[in-house]
Amino acid sequence: MLNRLSRPAALTLCALPVIALLAVAGFAPLPFSVAQPGPTTNVLGEDGGKPVIAITGAPTRDTSGALRAVTIVATGPDASVHLGDVVDGWFREDRAVMPRDSVYPSGGSTKEIEKHNQQEMKGSQDAATEAALAYLGDDSGKVKVTLQLGDVGGPSAGLLFSLGIIDMLDGDGSGGDLTGGKSIAGTGTIDDDGKVGAVGGVSLKVQAAHRDGATVFLVPKAECADAKASAPESMRLIPATTLKDTVTALTNLEKGSGAVPKC
Repeated sequence: MLNRLSRPAALTLCALPVIALLAVAGFAPLPFSVAQPGPTTNVLGEDGGKPVIAITGAPTRDTSGALRAVTIVATGPDASVHLGDVVDGWFREDRAVMPRDSVYPSGGSTKEIEKHNQQEMKGSQDAATEAALAYLGDDSGKVKVTLQLGDVGGPSAGLLFSLGIIDMLDGDGSGGDLTGGKSIAGTGTIDDDGKVGAVGGVSLKVQAAHRDGATVFLVPKAECADAKASAPESMRLIPATTLKDTVTALTNLEKGSGAVPKC
């Protein structure tokens, strides 16, 4: 003969496995990274006491304003992210929860991932230099450019490096600065031909730019929606597709004439 459990007792018994699973999930590491707005760096200035862009073989200009490369900071590949961190990140505008494999290459050690990111940065710097000198023409053949940006890895500063080189060598082409004296931030990869590519983390990068005083943000065109989601109304968002079009947009903005695209 079977004894029947009361309804409260039965519910309690059924809930115990669920509670146990939640308890385990709360303490178990999850395959996510939590990111937040990182530091910004003016590529026309210095980082760690050294010029971000050093040019030899051609005279450089004194520049005004700023071209700020923006970053995000994510929990490391070996960090333990738990359910509480994920839930907290979902409800905060200054945090983003992303699959760890979308932030770091899978299957590598921390040192291997750092090496991979540094290689991507080096490739980005080479492409940024080639694209900028190609834009400026054949007279730039003897110019040597050295780029450095501390411990930042990855290719997302490519567009800003190219713009910085152009501003230091040629400005707007008629004696003025590409920045027009403004604090301009942005992000985007760049290839040898000057094509701008998407980067990810744009909503957080916009917040970093605003925090550090930027009034204009250059964003890969495909990521305009992400930028608009977190940009204040006072920030002007300019979509970037190619280096040439971006230089034209900044020159028109500085001179107050001609078309300036917007997100």
